[in-house]
Amino acid sequence: MATFPLLPDPDSEQRPRLVGIARIAAAGESLREGHNVEYFTMGARSLLNRVVSRRNLPFTWAINPYRGCEFACKYCYARYTHEFMELRDGAEFEQKIFVKQHAADLLRQELRRVKAGESVAIGTATDPYQPAERRFEVTRGILEEFARHSGLEIGIVTKSSLVVRDVELLRRIAANNRVFVSLTVTTVNTDLARILEPRAPRPDLRLEAVRQLNLAGVDAGVNLAPVLPEITDSPRDLEAVIKAASEAGAKSVFAGPLFLKPCSAAVFLPFLEEHFPALLERYRKRYEDHAFLPKGYGERLSQLIAALRRKYGIQRALRSQDRRLQELYSKQLGLF
Repeated sequence: MATFPLLPDPDSEQRPRLVGIARIAAAGESLREGHNVEYFTMGARSLLNRVVSRRNLPFTWAINPYRGCEFACKYCYARYTHEFMELRDGAEFEQKIFVKQHAADLLRQELRRVKAGESVAIGTATDPYQPAERRFEVTRGILEEFARHSGLEIGIVTKSSLVVRDVELLRRIAANNRVFVSLTVTTVNTDLARILEPRAPRPDLRLEAVRQLNLAGVDAGVNLAPVLPEITDSPRDLEAVIKAASEAGAKSVFAGPLFLKPCSAAVFLPFLEEHFPALLERYRKRYEDHAFLPKGYGERLSQLIAALRRKYGIQRALRSQDRRLQELYSKQLGLF
């Protein structure tokens, strides 16, 4: 198999020597190509990563079965993770997918590091059920390992209805652990979702996954994040998502506003120029000096979402400890 063609040879004397994750990525072997996407092996040194952030994130550990994500969401905050591998074109995040090898074996060795009360989030910088999972089943292997343990708090965030494939496995895990699955639904407008999240499953398929998981006894809710100013944040649009979530039996709904790092803005702003040109300069000004919107916007959003949750009776049936767990993992897309 050919080595990854776009990175410098790490042993080349003419180029700077790559180190760390960039060197590991450069040694990756090509697995296959398809739909303008290439897949490469990644010999991960660790799978379970302690979360270190000044944003005071509500989970202790993160697991990302892949690097990169094929769903190509225009607003994706995680594009910066490819920069660690010296892949600085934002589009490469969705075109070069790295498959972590021996993930379940690594997790088996590392789970002893997780202490009581610490939570594990799966999918903080990639989607664990993106199309690569159908072929490589890295996420499934991780879940099979979790099924051998007890007393853990585990959360999964995805945009994919493929999660339903693992419903029986998730039920086994939930028998001895606390588990919550959050399906991200930014809009129920299929046409809008198609341009915002070009390769992700339709919103109705995600909502159906919420319904199926809950019917099977696996707690699931909706993650309404990110909320995009003047695109998806009208009260009518937000209510449409929460109404649909309620009809799907969602145990809870949480929302968070868009934040825009430079690597994400490099993709999102040209998208605005093409599809929402009237908003381009407003976004430039809002995010010119800060990746986050003013605190007041988030507070108003939280108040509106809370009122809509009450209106549609969401969260009434969720135990307090499981409500906390759902909140932990639903917030990750808006806080990371």
